[in-house]
Amino acid sequence: MKYLRWILITTAGLALLSLVLVWTANRVVVKAGKGNLYNSTEKVPHNKVGLLLGTSKFLVSGQINQYYQYRIDAAVKLYKAGKIDFILISGDNSQKHYDEPTTMKNDLVERGIPAERIVLDYAGFRTLDSIVRSRAIFGQKSITIISQKFHNERAIYIADKKGIKAVGYNAKDVTAYYGFKTRVRENFARVKMLLDLAVDKQPKFLGEKIEIR
Repeated sequence: MKYLRWILITTAGLALLSLVLVWTANRVVVKAGKGNLYNSTEKVPHNKVGLLLGTSKFLVSGQINQYYQYRIDAAVKLYKAGKIDFILISGDNSQKHYDEPTTMKNDLVERGIPAERIVLDYAGFRTLDSIVRSRAIFGQKSITIISQKFHNERAIYIADKKGIKAVGYNAKDVTAYYGFKTRVRENFARVKMLLDLAVDKQPKFLGEKIEIR
């Protein structure tokens, strides 16, 4: 009986701790985004580089990923509005037949973005990697992050902690039903982000500098 009671108390304690961590992570991330997120190309400030955060083009079902499509749309709008001069695409290319940056570049070029204005970061395995590498490898101290609002909030928080001045241009979001699993995962991603920053976790790869001029 005492053992069962100890299990229940421990489980309740862990559940409460998890809730506190999720609440804290959400609070600091949302606060970081306030005043730094834009839905309009007219209001977003100019930056030399727009950091387009990668994602897969297709879902497991074979359908196009709406998060992907809306990020491409947002990057095109931002560039054609003259609010960025270059697009730095940062995504996962950890497998031979999986290349987020090149796929996104091809679609941007098809939409009229000059290839010479697109720079690829093949080692953006996580949001933290993409943000840190934008400065450490590509020499940017000020960037416009391009993704959905909830993702931009987390990215801006990371940028602030890494000494990068960042604003976010919000791509169109998906419906609550379509994005339910992603939103649930985002809660845990924000907690993990705080832990990674606390231990000063570094990108998986750095490498030679490729400054965008």
